[in-house]
Amino acid sequence: MAVPFLLAITCHEVAHGYVAYMLGDPTAKSQGRLTLNPLKHLDPLGVVAFVIAKIGWAKPVPVDSRYFKNPRRDMMYVAVAGPAVNFALAIVFSFLYKWMVAYAMQDVEGSSASMVIPPIISMLEAGVVVNLILGVFNLLPIPPLDGSNILAGLLPPQSAYSYMRFSKYGFILIILLAVTGILGYVLWPPVMALYHFLI
Repeated sequence: MAVPFLLAITCHEVAHGYVAYMLGDPTAKSQGRLTLNPLKHLDPLGVVAFVIAKIGWAKPVPVDSRYFKNPRRDMMYVAVAGPAVNFALAIVFSFLYKWMVAYAMQDVEGSSASMVIPPIISMLEAGVVVNLILGVFNLLPIPPLDGSNILAGLLPPQSAYSYMRFSKYGFILIILLAVTGILGYVLWPPVMALYHFLI
């Protein structure tokens, strides 16, 4: 799962930074975060969380909303970009998975390809699952996840301000939900529904 996970979190963060850059914010670009080098985006705690709980995150791309013409609207666009890329990657992985499964059904017994195909198929399937998990997980309306920035853009300004003040407690809440198993009950139904739709 390492390869699709690294690709998923890297593309997720680059999408945030690129959309912010297109909307006028050069912060991510100036800090070298608009790169597909996963080492630039890894968050050690997020990687450990993924290994343990299959839910992880990358180091957030810096975004300065002061550069935006319409900060509330543009922050929503930036927030949507990450999960949208994950869902797009899940679709790409699903097509590659189906193609590789169809290829594997041909008579390749004894060929060198028969040694390589099974792990590739497993990796492609993992790519679907990983991207769906990250996409759905990041849409949860828990500050500072992407879903909270989307919701904040829809709320009245004062309500949005009060809501986003809980960002510093967000990861504590996420960890508690993960440890108690509640997070799994929330995530797995939509993830599996999308998985069966794609696969």
